[in-house]
Amino acid sequence: MSSITIDASCHYAQNHEWIRIEGDVAVVGISDYAQDQLGDIVYVELPQVGDQLAQGDSFGVVESVKAASDCYLPVSGKIIAVNDQLESEPELVNSDPFGEGWFVRLQTSDPAQLESLMDAPAYATFCEQDN
Repeated sequence: MSSITIDASCHYAQNHEWIRIEGDVAVVGISDYAQDQLGDIVYVELPQVGDQLAQGDSFGVVESVKAASDCYLPVSGKIIAVNDQLESEPELVNSDPFGEGWFVRLQTSDPAQLESLMDAPAYATFCEQDN
């Protein structure tokens, strides 16, 4: 677990998605732990801009050499951008999960839902227990 990065500026869901608030926009991706468990990412399927989704809704699929895995939205909101770069470079999820490997940007409809997510120390403990 020592080689796993956990970004302290993010909140985390139990399905290993992260969310970071940047001004009035939320950015979502999968954690370093999740990409490490999946292995080499070969395909990412993302939602459409304009999709309105509820907390816990599936918003995409990540496929790796090991498995395919649904991604679930940590909070409710409207998709305002998707990372089109992942279409041609899905490996960005492996190399930079908190930066270039982001999945979607959304306008949150209920910011209070962030309180139901884990902070970085709680997520670190969660990942250790998951191993």
